[in-house]
Amino acid sequence: MRRSTLSEVKDAVTPRATLLVVGVIALQLLFVASYVGALHEPKLRDVPVGVVAPRTVAAQTVTRLDGLPGAPLDPRALPDEETAREQIESRDIYAALVVRPGDKADTLLVASGGGKALSGALTALTATLDEAQGRTVRTVDVASASPHDFNGLSSFYLVIGWCVGAYLCASILAISAGARPANPVRAATRLGTMALVSVVGGLGGAVIVGPVLGALPGGVPALWGLGALLIFAVGAATLALQGLFGVIGIGLAILLIVIAGNPSAGGALPTPLLPPFWQAIGPALPPGAGTWAARSISYFDGNGMTSALLVLSAWAVAGALVTMLAALLRQRRGTEPGPVGAGADGATGGPGPAA
Repeated sequence: MRRSTLSEVKDAVTPRATLLVVGVIALQLLFVASYVGALHEPKLRDVPVGVVAPRTVAAQTVTRLDGLPGAPLDPRALPDEETAREQIESRDIYAALVVRPGDKADTLLVASGGGKALSGALTALTATLDEAQGRTVRTVDVASASPHDFNGLSSFYLVIGWCVGAYLCASILAISAGARPANPVRAATRLGTMALVSVVGGLGGAVIVGPVLGALPGGVPALWGLGALLIFAVGAATLALQGLFGVIGIGLAILLIVIAGNPSAGGALPTPLLPPFWQAIGPALPPGAGTWAARSISYFDGNGMTSALLVLSAWAVAGALVTMLAALLRQRRGTEPGPVGAGADGATGGPGPAA
């Protein structure tokens, strides 16, 4: 009996199972390191801000702000307040300080729709600097977040929901009838299914945050289009990784989207408050590009979102191409694997879905 038990344990602990367990532990630790590393100590870093003042005063103010310890701001002089407002609404700068020498109170233009944590940090820093000079500051919110959008996080949670549904759906499709896409027909079917899921999921998310909950003021059609593109981009990327690396590719998708993408997306902390590594990778990953675009649609009339849409389009196109190429190459090699869990002869305990 004892030998039989030991044999069963030995059979259960296969090299593949061991590798998967080690991989899960690695993802777990990376999750902790990424989220805590990105969010535990927010600091302003090189935040583009405008300065509106008479020429001499503007030059002095820019020099003073540029020389602050830790370089929290990246100031530039602007000709007038109207230009400052336009650049904030175009998402070229995050705030602008309007200085009137004959007035003891300065005006700080902010945009809480781009993230309340950032506008709050800029307000606090400006108030501290003005207080040291015997001045006060009045804050004007140029693009304010909706009162039903607590801390401006609804757009971030909308994007995260879209991303989670995308990689879960792609993962289910990828493992439903084989660890890898065995042929071009199956790969194309999965991509087609992801396209349909993208349209439905994008519409559902846009309706929920808009007409149903009233959380975001952006129009349903624009958010629907963004959601469809984002879901397909994440789904196609997941299918591509799974096509290249098998079931391990699902773990790689989680690494990219959840572990690296979510904390660097600029949701809980807008990008200028993140450490340099997360600042660098966030805009290039789907959650970051999606969050930026969702906020642009909701609070900035769709301004400044071209680069984000290009990023998402690149993920979608690359994911679809790699998925199809992996299937074509595998077909040429004649290496169509059996379903997950199959033995050496490809047999399983029963028929599976044919997706």
